[in-house]
Formats: sequence, C-alpha cells, structure tokens
Amino acid sequence: MKEQDQNISNNSETITLGKDEYDAILAANEQSLTKNYELTAEVEYLKHELEKLKRMIFGSKSERFVPTDSSQLHLFIEAQEEKKSPEIETLTYSRNKAKKQEITGHSRLPLPAHLPRVVHMIEPAENIEGAKKIGEEITEVLEYTPGKLFVQKYVRPKYALSEEKGIVIGELPSLPIPRGNAGPGLLAHLTISKFVDHLPFFRQAQQFKRQGVILAESTINGWFSGTCRLMLPLYEELRSEVMQSSYLMADESPIAVLTEDKPGATHRGYIWAYYNPIKRIVLFDYRKTRSREGPTEMLKDFKGKLQTDGYEAYTIFEKQNGITLLACMAHARRKFEDALTNDAPRAEYMLKLVQKLYVIEHMAREQGLTFDQRYALRQNESLSILTEIEVWLKENIMQVLPKSAIGKAIAYTINLWPRLIRYADDGQCEIDNNLIENAIRPIALGRKNYLFAGSHEAAERIALVYSFMGCCKLNNIEPFAWLKDTLTRLPDTKTSQINSLLPWNWNTSI
Repeated sequence: MKEQDQNISNNSETITLGKDEYDAILAANEQSLTKNYELTAEVEYLKHELEKLKRMIFGSKSERFVPTDSSQLHLFIEAQEEKKSPEIETLTYSRNKAKKQEITGHSRLPLPAHLPRVVHMIEPAENIEGAKKIGEEITEVLEYTPGKLFVQKYVRPKYALSEEKGIVIGELPSLPIPRGNAGPGLLAHLTISKFVDHLPFFRQAQQFKRQGVILAESTINGWFSGTCRLMLPLYEELRSEVMQSSYLMADESPIAVLTEDKPGATHRGYIWAYYNPIKRIVLFDYRKTRSREGPTEMLKDFKGKLQTDGYEAYTIFEKQNGITLLACMAHARRKFEDALTNDAPRAEYMLKLVQKLYVIEHMAREQGLTFDQRYALRQNESLSILTEIEVWLKENIMQVLPKSAIGKAIAYTINLWPRLIRYADDGQCEIDNNLIENAIRPIALGRKNYLFAGSHEAAERIALVYSFMGCCKLNNIEPFAWLKDTLTRLPDTKTSQINSLLPWNWNTSI
C-alpha cells in the first residue's frame, strides 16, 4: 500500500482509500459541519423572530425585568456562593405627618379656586319677611362652555387735518399674518389642538362648522404656514441655543410625507431630535433620509458629549475633534431582554447586573445628588459592576451562536462598550437616552392621527412646532398662553431681543 493511502475500518471490513479520496471525505464532513452550524444558527434566529412577532401581536411589550431565582446561574459563575437565609433587619424612623386637606360635604376635592365663579342666589319660595339669616349652604358645580369664535373689529376713523396738512388714521396693531384675518389666539388654538392634542385640521374645521363658521382646510393650512414663517427666526435662535450645549442626546423618528415622486404612496422622512437634559431644551430637525448627512450638518459646530443609540450614522462623530460619543445602556439592556426566550440563564445574569446600575442611578435621583456627588457615587459603586459586566461579556462571546438573540446582544454591547461606560466619568451625563425618547413620543402620537405630512416643507414646519411645544412641556409652560403671547409680540420684536421669547425665558410682564 502506498504512503498516501488510508485504512478505514468498518466493523470487520477494512477499506483502503487514496489520499485524494480521504481528503475529499474530510472536506465533505467539514462542509456538513459548517452547514449544520449555519442551519442551527438560522433556526435560532427564526425562533427568536417568531417569538418577537408573537409578543408584538399577543403579548405585553413591557421591558420590566423581575429576577428569578435560577439554579442555572452557576454555569456562568466560577464560584457560586451558598444561599444564606435572609437576615431580618428592623428599621425605625420618624417623619412629619402630612396634613390632610379638609374636605367639606361629599368626599371629593374642592373645585380649583382660580376658576371664575358665576354666582346664583336662590332665595326660599316662602315669605322671609322678618326672618333672620343664620347661614347659607353653598353648592359648586363644575360647568363647561365650548370654545367660541368671536371677531375683533378694529375701527379707525380718518381725519383730514386743517390747513391741508394731510390725512391721519389710527395705526393698526401688527398682525401675525400680514393682511390676514386670523388673530394670534385662533392661530395658537389651531396649532396647539393639532400638535399637543393631536386633532388634525380637518376635524377642527368640522368643529367650527358646528358653530356656523365654515373654514376651508386649505385656509387653515395657509394660516399655519404663515405662523411658521413668522416663527422661523425664533426657531433659528432655538437652534443656536441647543448647539451651544456641552451635552446633547440625539435620536430620530420616521414620518410619512406625501411627495410628487411617489404618487399613491408616501416618502419615509425622518425627524431628528437633539435634547439638552441639563437646560431642558429640545430641537427637532426634519430630513428627507436617515443618512448621516442630517446630523453631520446639524452638529458641524457642536463641541461636547453626544449620547445616542447604536445607529451607525453616529459613528462618524467618534473621530470628530471636540465630540465625545456616549451610548445608551437602555438599548443594550433591551437586547438582553429580547434574548430571555433564547438563553434565559445568560440573559437574566446580564439583566441583574444592569439592574444594579439602575438602582444606583435611582438612588442618586431620590437623594437629589449634585453632579459632583453623582460622579463620586458612580466611581464608588458603578465601576466595579461595569468591570464585572465587561469580563462576563468577553468570556461568553465565544460560547454563543453569533446569529442567536443572546449572541447579538453580547456583540452589540461589546461593540459599544467604550461609549457605554463613559457616563460614569461625568456626573452630568445620564446612563441612557430615555429622556430624548420621551421627548420624541408626541411625534409618534401625532402621526397616528394626522397620518402624514403633505410635503417636505410641511414636515419642516412640523419639526419647528414640535420643537417649541417640547420646550414648553419640559419647562412646565402652558403652551397656548406662550404661543398666543409670542405670536402677538413677535412681529414687533427686534432681532436682538428675540431670545426673550424662547419658552424658558418667557415673561408675560414684559
């Protein structure tokens, strides 16, 4: 037998193969193993996708994680501590007892004192001549009158001056829309109703029609366009304020837009959000695509910390001078929450560690810690947990299928790890960007009602309005009062004074 021949024993029969035949069998076997590995990974991926679909249709979308006492955790912990019986600790403390609000009559809260009262005096039907008043019973009933339209009529007499010095007439107050016939109160109501109360212009027109006032939807859209044109300088001032921040969160949300390029269909545009959690100001910016061109143009002069999710468009800022990227721990956590049905022991172990990080953040908020105090707390408590997470991730990345839910969760977290841990180095930074997701939520609610923007220009106007409505909400400003007053003042406000009309600087006494 030649040297390259191989003997393969099959029970009592020995088969002699040449080297080429033997290599072919090995190659086929290796190919089968590779195919089996790929199919196993694909099955795990499809099972995970099916589970997500079932949860989306039938299950709860809550991401709350309640740890279970799993005995399988010892597979991933080198030395599992023995379970100790819980120690009972008795705590005693004293606190000031809250003063109960006195409620007269029925068990209900009194009606707000700031509401105007219409008093009705009801005298007894009996003859009370000579009677002595010994008291009175007061009953208050909350009532409502639907909003009413009315007309502001400006009458300006003309006068011919003596000695033919000309004709004089009273000066008409500046209107939000030049030569328009809509006052600031109506324009504010239309805007607030659509972008805060999510009532499309068409439905508002139907409400006015029931009051005997017919307003074409095109007329209302024209008024809205004029309102946004008036507010454009204020929007640019807001943009300048936001971009001067040293710490921003960024995120994006899709919006359907009608375009001539897609008759019978909608274009998928994006509204990008930039939020300063320290100053509590937010800016929305519409872009036609989700490409990196939008944030690149917007943040070209920004210097500071930028916190985002793992979307690839933001990676370009990692190499930009003056910008430090932070990632969102909530997005990483969400990946492991999705992996609970794929690999519960590993997913639960990671979720417990992340939960410890959030307990520390909750403690900082409850105690009202300053930024410096929160930094010190993170250095003392969070760093050791972050180190434990990093070690665990590196140990387990090679033990899972890359296409499985747990494999994707670990890979996602490892890739973003340098950004994920940067929050611990600055007490001003948050552990996640949930705050900006909350700021974007009105956009998601609004598009469910008005469905789409009529054009790219309309989408830009939507972004403008949401920016100011978001700032009002973040600063506890009543949006209608602010917008009506701003539309009244804006036509006569100098450019150097326009900053005073931003919601957080707004002062009705000026």
